[in-house]
Amino acid sequence: MHEWNAAIAHIEDNLTEEITGTALASIALTSEYHFRRMFATLAGMPLSEYIRNRRLTAATAKIVAGESVLDTAVTYGYGSADAFTRAFKTFHGMTPTQARQTGATLNSQSQLKFHLKIEGSTNVPYRIVEKDAFQLVGYSTQVPVVHLGENHAIAQFERSLDRDRLTALKELSNVEPVGTLSATEYLDDDTHVLYWHAVATTATPPEDTEARHVPAGQWVVFSTEGKVPEAFQQLWATAATEWFPANPYEWAPGPQLLAAELNETGDRGSAELWIPITPK
Repeated sequence: MHEWNAAIAHIEDNLTEEITGTALASIALTSEYHFRRMFATLAGMPLSEYIRNRRLTAATAKIVAGESVLDTAVTYGYGSADAFTRAFKTFHGMTPTQARQTGATLNSQSQLKFHLKIEGSTNVPYRIVEKDAFQLVGYSTQVPVVHLGENHAIAQFERSLDRDRLTALKELSNVEPVGTLSATEYLDDDTHVLYWHAVATTATPPEDTEARHVPAGQWVVFSTEGKVPEAFQQLWATAATEWFPANPYEWAPGPQLLAAELNETGDRGSAELWIPITPK
């Protein structure tokens, strides 16, 4: 907890300076990839969004106090007053000028703090799997990260897929996790993921599909059943808050695989979450 809180303090001390994920991960004594994945899961938002919101929260105090929009924009790293105003309006729902009016209701991003919470009275079922290299074959799209509730971009993408092609795709599955998979892989900006409707296979990909080589490595597998999508989304929270802190592994780059089975109404189901890992 000390190292992670030190990383948060580094953000606070450098809101007007460049803040890199590499520096924060070094303070937290972990890899940058692991730090970003854990941060997003624990905080419920990407690291980049938290830093942006903290900067806008600090900048708002200067705006309300009468500092010019241009000076404030320059202080907090925006290239122009217009860019700052757009970000300000997205965060607060109003312009800096409107924010100065008496009675304006503004938003504030609280500073995160990590605390030790005594848990662990229940076991976290999991298994470690050594997998040979395979291919993720299917169809992909870029979607925004949604930590709770339905991801409408994913739902729209799924509705757009041809059913006959998906039936043929499912027949290619020949390695674990078997069947149709929902796979996600984080992109560089942390606010979006590459989402796949795919299968894990060693077969030759059909011409009308996309393929992504996944190298051999270790995976941790968690299982659950319950209400959709809450029970499935809880798997990531369980991994970040309970399993990773208690085990000598870190989140490794690569796709995260969700194999799910739904009931007839689609409101409940069972699932396995596969996360690539590497020893600390």
